[in-house]
Amino acid sequence: MRRAWSLVARHRGYRLLLTAGLVSLAGDWVLSVGLTYQVYRFTGSTLASGTMLLAWWLPQILLGSVAGVLADRWDRRLTMVTADMLLAAGLLPLLLVHGASQVWIVYLVAFWEGAIEQFFTPAQAASVPHLVDADELTAANGAYGQAQNVARLAGSAIGGVVAASGGLTAIALSDAASFLISAALLTRIHGYGTAPPVAQGDRRSLRKFQTAWTAGIRMCAHDPVLRLMIVFIAVTGVGEGINLTLLAPFVSRVLHGDARAYGTILALQAVGGIAGGILIAAYGHRLPARTLVGAGSALFGALDLALFLYPLAWPGLWLAGLLIALAGLPGAALAAGYTTALQVQAGDGHRGRVFGAFATVQAVAILLGIVAGGGLGSAIGIIPVLAAQGAGYCGTGLFLTVALRARRESGHYSQHATTR
Repeated sequence: MRRAWSLVARHRGYRLLLTAGLVSLAGDWVLSVGLTYQVYRFTGSTLASGTMLLAWWLPQILLGSVAGVLADRWDRRLTMVTADMLLAAGLLPLLLVHGASQVWIVYLVAFWEGAIEQFFTPAQAASVPHLVDADELTAANGAYGQAQNVARLAGSAIGGVVAASGGLTAIALSDAASFLISAALLTRIHGYGTAPPVAQGDRRSLRKFQTAWTAGIRMCAHDPVLRLMIVFIAVTGVGEGINLTLLAPFVSRVLHGDARAYGTILALQAVGGIAGGILIAAYGHRLPARTLVGAGSALFGALDLALFLYPLAWPGLWLAGLLIALAGLPGAALAAGYTTALQVQAGDGHRGRVFGAFATVQAVAILLGIVAGGGLGSAIGIIPVLAAQGAGYCGTGLFLTVALRARRESGHYSQHATTR
């Protein structure tokens, strides 16, 4: 714990980036929870709520890899600040929504917010290695993962209260405020922000942009480690989509819980992630990123299997809460190791486009998982499908551990991150 606090205390730029992320992510959860609630209240249609979520996810598929290329060519700090300002401005049309007839405005806002976030995320991920020392990168990513879970826990709770008490006006203004605070914090990061040098002719040339984009795609396809990681994120992304689709029906139909039980289980998952983030921030530097990814995925899958299979013997709710909280610990290790592995392997000149390409693959995989979860859950049952996604995490984690070890021995796995 001392090491985690020391990391935050010693690196002012990282501290500002972490705080900005915590504030804006909490605002995102306020918006996500609030919009879902309000759209359903206006329309009474789960299809309308699902359309809103689809509008939010679609830009990640359409723009993820393109935005990543620009994150490698633009000043990253300025990119994040500008994105925050545009995200805040994009929420203003929500003030015009007062009923079902204006819900189409919500869809446009959701698409806009999802599109602009594609430029912020790779710029943020590519910035972290410049703000901490190389041997602190895993701990820094663990602390950021912890902040994400804190934001999820606080933002989800606040979002429900804000939506119920102030409606869309309160939701829009509170999230806009979070983006403005984030932008103000980011402007105070000094001594870093410029992307790797790019020739002036390259900046103005569409052809050169296309070349840079295809270079990022080729790197992901031909680099042995990144190729393995692409397979990993595709398989686990499908699993995440299945989990998103079937976790609520699992709590309701299998565990016979109500909405309060479902909310409690989600909160416990976030609590487990916070605890895991603390541990990774304090001790993650002792393990290679590849170990955190592989072992974290395998253990996460094993706990998922236990969570989804134990009701066959005893359908009690309290054990589900315990298991999902425990799963947050390897989940935090998996997330920190995954981010660190991409940051190190991509190198500074390609980080943005690699993260963008991976975000696109993940979004497609999650959407496939959502479709598969809905169809297969009805066809063969909730428990078998959820158990299969847990087994997928286990198998993929074990495979990745063995494969990355072999790549390291052959010299393909990079051991050094770009430092300040």
